[in-house]
Amino acid sequence: MSEGEQKLADDQGKFARVVKDGRKLNDIEWQSGRIILSNKRIVLVSNDGKRTIPLSNVDGLKGRVDVNQTIARVSGYVSLQVGKDVTLVAPNDTEAFKNKLYGALLNQQVILTKHPAVEGGVVQDTQWKKGRLKIGDERVELAISDGQFVEIPLDDIGGVDEGNRTVMDDERLVLEVEHTEDDGTSVQTHISGTHRHTVFLRSLLREGEQRAEVNADLSEREHEVLMALYSGVSPFEIPNFVGMDVEKVEEVYDRLIELEILEEVRVRKEVRLKARGRNIASDVMDER
Repeated sequence: MSEGEQKLADDQGKFARVVKDGRKLNDIEWQSGRIILSNKRIVLVSNDGKRTIPLSNVDGLKGRVDVNQTIARVSGYVSLQVGKDVTLVAPNDTEAFKNKLYGALLNQQVILTKHPAVEGGVVQDTQWKKGRLKIGDERVELAISDGQFVEIPLDDIGGVDEGNRTVMDDERLVLEVEHTEDDGTSVQTHISGTHRHTVFLRSLLREGEQRAEVNADLSEREHEVLMALYSGVSPFEIPNFVGMDVEKVEEVYDRLIELEILEEVRVRKEVRLKARGRNIASDVMDER
């Protein structure tokens, strides 16, 4: 390996190039072999030889590209956009590889952030500040120049909005990430940087957002409880607030905990909304 290069992963798996020069290839089959990731490149080794993909050439990480049944049968893989080519990489431990790949692409990159940009539904007068990114285990970590340290667990992302905004006099792609603080307060953290790094971060945060999506058939009473919690009503005040018996409210809590919409904080049914619950409550508010 070259000077300063560090091996991050070395796994068996399979890979396939599905798009070349912008054209979808025919008769695509997986190739089995060795997949090596360093902080500078990905190396794919098979009986047909070795192919090297410098990380500096990777333009984006796409979603699934199931071009045929052979590809679709593999449940987990990473789609690498390299210019007009798309290559699929499926190590035996895809999730561990993916986490290390995001780290190789994003760790220690300087970004711009506003935190909290929104707190408890109220827009804050927060200024853009520089920070550094680190991809931890199942989380995005931001060390901000004012001394703040922000953690965004991927399973706590209620939503990711994006758009071009004026940031420090420049037009930039901005990600608006809804998550919670340790005390359960819903906040938005706004993040921007170079377009390339922001696109990679968007892919990672979107994966977290998808985990919070839920198609739950909730009753009107369950919606009322969710909306009250989303509005900041204490769990212990919910019975009086929605006009329900304590036992009925606790039954609602039990069902919503089972659906992973709420999480139990204390045994006597102190609860707070999880990302799925915040998504549902937000959707209901938009409909009313």
